[in-house]
Amino acid sequence: MWITSSLPYLSPRGEGEADPWSQEAARAGQAGTQKLREVVSETPPVEVAAMLELPEGASAVVRRRTMLMDGRPVELTDSWYPADIASGTALAEPGKIRGGAVTLLARLGYVVHEAREEVEVRNATPQEAAELAIPGDAPVIVLRRTCLTAQEVPFEASVMVMVPEGRRLRYRLIAG
Repeated sequence: MWITSSLPYLSPRGEGEADPWSQEAARAGQAGTQKLREVVSETPPVEVAAMLELPEGASAVVRRRTMLMDGRPVELTDSWYPADIASGTALAEPGKIRGGAVTLLARLGYVVHEAREEVEVRNATPQEAAELAIPGDAPVIVLRRTCLTAQEVPFEASVMVMVPEGRRLRYRLIAG
């Protein structure tokens, strides 16, 4: 079993520091890698547009990745960014982002002050089942995360579809 905490995924990385997925996997004695499936600019689904507070028909950049644990697909992650933030940056380009998206966004002035997360369990869609190499009726965990600035401006919306086998999500809430 591996335990996932959101905090490392919301913090900029230091120079030469490994990405949080690789670090998390290493702590569990496994190898975590990721494959970038696609980077495109398109109109997001209604729920993502609402998460980003985009007007109807507005475009956003999406980075679609498959997260692998010991070479096995365990998560599909689609990270969406408003076009006015992502256009002209590495977010809109295919390829790995040096230091990761969170680090790049922080350099652009978009630092995570608040993250809103919603968790759902449902059956995989046929496409998700094929990508994750699981039976078509298998359950998946869906985690939707919206990252906001201190001014409550949403700048990233991620939808993660995870294989639940051996997975535990950990949350730490601090009254403020």
